[in-house]
Amino acid sequence: MTAWEPNWERLYKALSVEAERGFVDLMGKQYHFSEFVMLELSKPLATGTLEQQRRWRDMAIAFSEYPHCNPEERRNLTIAARNLFDNLQNRQETPQEPPQSEITSKTPKTAPIAAQAPSSYASKPSLNTPLRELAEIQRRRIAKPLEERLGLYTVRDVLFYYPRDHIDYARQVNIGQLVAGETVTLVGTVKRSNCFTSPKNKKLTIFELILRDRTGQIKLNRFFGGANFTNRGWQERLKRQYPEGSVIAASGLVKQNKYGFTLDNPEIEILDGPGAAIESIKIGRILPVYPLVEGVTADVVRHAVLAALPATESITDPLPAVLKRQYGLIGLKDAIAQIHFPSDRDSLTHARRRLVFDEFFYLQLGFLQRRAQLKKAEKSAVLVPSGELSEQFKRILPFSLTNAQQRVVGEILQDLNSETPMNRLVQGDVGSGKTVVGVYAILAAIQSGYQAALMAPTEVLAEQHYRKLVTWFNLLHLPVELLTGSTKAAKRREIHAQLETGELPLLVGTHALIQDKVKFRQLGLVVIDEQHRFGVEQRARLLDKGRSPHVLTMTATPIPRTLALTLHGDLDVSQIDELPPGRQPIQTTALNGKQRRQAYDLIRREIAQGRQVYVILPMIEESEKMDLRAATQEYERLQEIFPEFKVGLLHGRMSSAEKEDVLKQFRDNETQIIVSTTVIEVGVDVPNATVMLIENAERFGLSQLHQLRGRVGRGSHQSYCLLMSGTNNPDAKQRLAVLEQSQDGFFISEMDLRFRGPGEVLGRRQSGVADFALASLVEDQEVLNLAREAAEKLIFADESLGGMSSLKKELEIRYQKLMGGSILT
Repeated sequence: MTAWEPNWERLYKALSVEAERGFVDLMGKQYHFSEFVMLELSKPLATGTLEQQRRWRDMAIAFSEYPHCNPEERRNLTIAARNLFDNLQNRQETPQEPPQSEITSKTPKTAPIAAQAPSSYASKPSLNTPLRELAEIQRRRIAKPLEERLGLYTVRDVLFYYPRDHIDYARQVNIGQLVAGETVTLVGTVKRSNCFTSPKNKKLTIFELILRDRTGQIKLNRFFGGANFTNRGWQERLKRQYPEGSVIAASGLVKQNKYGFTLDNPEIEILDGPGAAIESIKIGRILPVYPLVEGVTADVVRHAVLAALPATESITDPLPAVLKRQYGLIGLKDAIAQIHFPSDRDSLTHARRRLVFDEFFYLQLGFLQRRAQLKKAEKSAVLVPSGELSEQFKRILPFSLTNAQQRVVGEILQDLNSETPMNRLVQGDVGSGKTVVGVYAILAAIQSGYQAALMAPTEVLAEQHYRKLVTWFNLLHLPVELLTGSTKAAKRREIHAQLETGELPLLVGTHALIQDKVKFRQLGLVVIDEQHRFGVEQRARLLDKGRSPHVLTMTATPIPRTLALTLHGDLDVSQIDELPPGRQPIQTTALNGKQRRQAYDLIRREIAQGRQVYVILPMIEESEKMDLRAATQEYERLQEIFPEFKVGLLHGRMSSAEKEDVLKQFRDNETQIIVSTTVIEVGVDVPNATVMLIENAERFGLSQLHQLRGRVGRGSHQSYCLLMSGTNNPDAKQRLAVLEQSQDGFFISEMDLRFRGPGEVLGRRQSGVADFALASLVEDQEVLNLAREAAEKLIFADESLGGMSSLKKELEIRYQKLMGGSILT
């Protein structure tokens, strides 16, 4: 016989496919798997030692028995053949130990799947290895969808593409123990199987299987849609895969119908019988569920992860050992392996905790390092915390500051009395007195010889601030001006001139403040109200009008401290968590359409006593025209219902002058009812208004409803908020009940966060919420606090993180991915 060189590619592919199909002695175009391998092994080798030649011949004899072996013996033979092929290709003189081969693409139930991951790369892949270079990815031809649909290009990308959930198939129960709603695995004997085309839908194939164990029996169905599955030959082959008497495992969600229990679209594998699977990637395991897009199936991602798992060996854990010990965290290698294919529930819990900690830790570390570096790089004016203006202001105030206001004022003034630039966020509930706190900061700047700017997102809110400040600043004999898009050209030129000479110490305005012609002589303080409504670039342009001015930002949308740390990790956060004394709680009631008469009776009663009413409509569609039509229709309807009262209309398509005219009429009580879209959410202060009626209240978030409610209850009279709901949905009723029971904006925002999540509460991208893969700002608050604490310790010890090169590298990667930019940008 002529010596020859084997076609290694064909041999390896045959071994891989056989393992993938469960060692069934697969039939190819001409031969069964065992026949093909035996024929190839029967040909004499052209090279190799005598010992290798002998092993080659022995393997041929062994494979002649392959059809008669049990599945475990077949698996061992396949591994031994792969081991021999590897040995011969490398021309090694000594036998190798059986490797964790790519042919074991399914894992024995007795071993963690991470330990059995395929070694489908010539040498162990690194985190930077392109996915398309892995043999398993090439064989399955799945590189393109992973790259184009999911943006996964490297081994690192896949390993850090965490599951969004897990299905627990590890819990095995008897058929007689089934409970609806649980996810379980059943093991039993096939009593009968059948496969047929649905009589109601000719494009649907139904596979029906009766499974029994010692406690009972159950009927399982799987459905296959499409012409490919209605072929009679295909249906017969599927039926033959599960012959009567074979032992199978079935996993899925238990459902109950009028016929009894079943499993919802179960995963099914044979454990004993023809084609039995010795190993499984699904059955009897906790199965990862990944975020998917059209064109990428769950199994594509799972096999990509399996191919990449050997690279965990090359992972260097950058987290200092002392932090892992202190916070009870497992190693990064184990965490990544166990988050994808956990050995058990405890392993999954520990893995998730470590990886959630990492997501929070690197974000907080980036925030803190960035803040430390910016403070080091810049120097601001030192503003005196006390002086004649501050004392005068304290004397003219008709009320005393609350303890919370005094505390926050102290924090601000301490910041201002330093050349390190202040960057502080003040958040407080509706009516908590944030403006007064801001005035103390403004006066500290003015009495130190500097100017201040206050920027608000809307003309309505800027006008509101201006009018309030004028009443105080007139008593202090200080000029203040308002600059908006509606400011006349002559007045605008006058303001520009006074700013440049320094005559004007305070300018209030909207985006108009960031125009090039606006030039301050010496800007020392910038106050930004509702800062989340401005873009990063807009805020930066205002700051550029001074030399590292101090920055105070304010928001009337209080958020839980946990979320504040995540959104504003590079800011100092102060909370005004106390309302001025004497405020009466707003009586809040959720109503349905049948109770509308009660609402209208209350409106008539309040107006008869000289009070006023808001009626608010939600955004119906992303269309101002639709909102205008809805507002106009409601305005006309209410004019008919309340002919004895004057009804006003306010909406976003009005000019600034028209809005101001409508609001002036309402403030002067020339209009008793004002119909408005959510443009009235902030910046309107009419103490005489005592009723807030919100139509279709279920369409609003809780925080926004609380903001709207804050437009009433600003005077000494009892006020009311009526939440008119257009649905009987129990979840909607539960949300509205929160507002009936609480007036606490921080608690309400916490509940809003739980109901809707941060992305919906604050808006996906403009909110600045980091795009976490695993971490939940609702469920993982304790871990966030620990991560923040750990980051603070590291930065306090060494803000440059010197000597921790792997940590610095990981920090840069993580921060860029979460926040979309470098720490220093």
